[in-house]
Formats: sequence, C-alpha cells, structure tokens
Amino acid sequence: MTTPKSSSSTTSVREVARRAGVSVGTVSNVLNRPDLVASPTRDRVRRAIDELGFVRNESARQLRAGRSRTLGLIVLDITNPFFTDVARGVEDAASAAGLSVILCNSDDDPEKEARYVELLVEQRVQGILIVPAAASTRQPSLAASRGIPTILLDYYLKTPLGCSVSVDDVAGGHMAVRHLLDLGHTRIAFVGGGSSTQVADRQRGALKAAAATKAGHGTVMTITAPSLNVAGGREAAGSLLALPARERPSAVFCANDLIALGLLQELGASGLSVPGDISLVGYDDIEFAASAGVPLTSVRQPRQELGQVAAALLLEEAADPDHRHRQVVFDPELVIRASTGRPVS
Repeated sequence: MTTPKSSSSTTSVREVARRAGVSVGTVSNVLNRPDLVASPTRDRVRRAIDELGFVRNESARQLRAGRSRTLGLIVLDITNPFFTDVARGVEDAASAAGLSVILCNSDDDPEKEARYVELLVEQRVQGILIVPAAASTRQPSLAASRGIPTILLDYYLKTPLGCSVSVDDVAGGHMAVRHLLDLGHTRIAFVGGGSSTQVADRQRGALKAAAATKAGHGTVMTITAPSLNVAGGREAAGSLLALPARERPSAVFCANDLIALGLLQELGASGLSVPGDISLVGYDDIEFAASAGVPLTSVRQPRQELGQVAAALLLEEAADPDHRHRQVVFDPELVIRASTGRPVS
C-alpha cells in the first residue's frame, strides 16, 4: 500500500504525470475536461493524485484562465430566511454549472457593499449577483466597468443597461391590503422601515388598494419599525399598543414576515389575540410563517426560483458577449392562513 505524501503543497502536476505514466497535458485534462480522457487513464491519474495527495493550485489556475470558477452573491441580511432561500437557489444553479458561490452580507450598507464588490472583482469571479443596499445601483456599474457581468437581484432595473430579477412588490402590497379590506377592515396599519425600494413598493401597493375602495373607505396608517426583523416587529408593536383603543387599527400589513412574527409575539404577550383583536399579514412567506403560533397569512415570493433564474441569467451573460439584457419580474401570491379574519364589531 502506498502512503500519501504528507504535504500536498510540494506535489506538482509533473509528479502526478510521472506516477500515472501520462503526459502533463493528460493530467490537466483529467482536472479540467475529464470527458476528453478515456476512463482507464482517468482512473490511473486520479489514483496517482490520491497517492501523492495532490491539490491543484487554484490561484495559479485562475491567473492563467483569467477568471475563477466562482460567482459572487451580495445580500442585505443573511439572517433573514428570505435571503437564505434566495442564496440556496443561486447555489443550486451554480453547482449545476460546476461553480461555487462566495456569499457576502452587506448589512444594507453601501460602503460595505462597495468593499465586497472590489473583493469579488479581485477574486476574478465569473459574475456578481447583488441585492443592492439602499437602492444604490452604483456598484453594478463599477463591476461591469471591470468586465464582470452583474445582475441585480430582488430589485427591478428600469433601464435596459443590465439584467434584473425581482417580484412585483406593488402588486404584493395591493393584494395584502385588498384581502384585509375584503374582510371588512377599514383601519389598517402598514409596518415597514428602512430605505429599500422593496419596502416602499409594498407600501405603495397598500395605499393604492385603500384608495381604490368605494367612497375612499379604508385608510392605511404607517408605523415605522426600527429594523426589518423580529426585534423591529416587537418595537413596532409597542407603538401600536400605545395608541388609544378607538384609534388602533384592526389589521396590520407588515413589510416582511420577520416583522409580523415580532408583532405576533408582542401582541400575544399583551393579551391581544390574532386575528380576534388584530388581523396580521406578512410578506415573503418564509418557512416560519406557516409554523408560527398563529399560522401567518403572507404574500409569497418564489424565493429559490429568484436565485436560480438570476444565476442562470448571470451565467448566460458571462458566456455570451452578445447577451441581451432582460428584466424578469415574478408575480407574488397571497397565502391565506389563520392570522387574518373579519374585524370584531
């Protein structure tokens, strides 16, 4: 039995070729284009690689090829399950193409996003997917100027100068409030925060739904959450509960499910029931929405599909210099569960 070498860093392709009794070019083909090599020869080369403990120098390979076998993905907040699911979709598409994904978390900070774009350019990634911070689209232009294809994800790009993949958030906000109006609610609150285009579009859709009601019945007040997470939802619940009972809305539409889950917790702790006292609608339909103490009505986004389609567009652009830019927009879907009901008279 042959004992593998203890240090792979000193093992060269030439040594692998000698051990396997083949040319250096054959070893290179086994590593990069194994379909060109006959099966017995592939097996012999791979056995030599295992015996010698050879690990290819990926940095050197990237320098020769001019690009790496990776994609970059920059999201706003990886602790939000919505972005985790989007990242899974990107990873699935990248893996099918034999690529890996470098995941970066911008914390909705344009400066941090810019640093990650620079890092990914330095890493010679094949392309970058960006959920832009604070609706800034400067970074995609920066990456594109360096020859790196860039796709905007979860953001609609209004010009034909690049690709984007998004969901119609105005329609999503409209269907959420339309559902509450149809149940008979006339005092509705929208809970959101931050400066993202997605949140603004959801609010715009909510206001359009209220404005379209007969004789203007139906009003939407705004409550600002300090953050778009469970803690932000809890704090927003404090603002809601501070209102006099006669002014308190009978239904709340939240900019995402995490805010809605925080509200649900705090309302329950205060003795109010959902939907008995207050109906509640979230957005994203993350996995936790269906398994909450009161299953949450939510506007569903095709989270993994967003990532898969965006990655496919990116790979297409990286491979084809004549690629035609497209703006893909998905339709949201309202999923009705136990958190919404008719208002108590």
